[in-house]
Amino acid sequence: MASLTLPISISEVNSLSDEQFESVFANVIELWPNAAKEVKKQRPFQNVSVLCEAFQTYLEDIKVGDKLTILKLHPDLAGRLAARGQLTAESAGEQRAAGLEELTPEQMKLMDESNQRYKAKFDFPFIICARENKVQSIIEGLQRRYNNNREQEITTGINEVKKICKLRILDFVKN
Repeated sequence: MASLTLPISISEVNSLSDEQFESVFANVIELWPNAAKEVKKQRPFQNVSVLCEAFQTYLEDIKVGDKLTILKLHPDLAGRLAARGQLTAESAGEQRAAGLEELTPEQMKLMDESNQRYKAKFDFPFIICARENKVQSIIEGLQRRYNNNREQEITTGINEVKKICKLRILDFVKN
């Protein structure tokens, strides 16, 4: 796989060995390589949209317990893992793109308190597609969504995971 240069075409995706496919797409859903193991079985894909839809359908069709596990695998936004440099490369880039590395001390305190409050209520971290947002909209979303019930937040969180997944796929596959 050393010769594989990303992004690749959809025909190259379809030609990947099972091992290569799993490696390339292992983290399109944060720390959840099981999705790639299942989605690879649907090859060949007609185009990148069909590939994205396959991952999104996977997320819709899995059990609630697996959805909760996926949500819990996501890092806090601007949290301890980010401060320690322990995010996955994808998460680090997404948080950087949203401006979460440039928080003021006041914003950092607000994010930390809001993240803790949210996680205490829902038992998983706040998830939002950081690449589609900036600091202020993330803070507002975190505060607004705290008022939802757990079922609403599971659904909203998985919908945000779908957005993240699609953008990650588009990083790897030419559209």
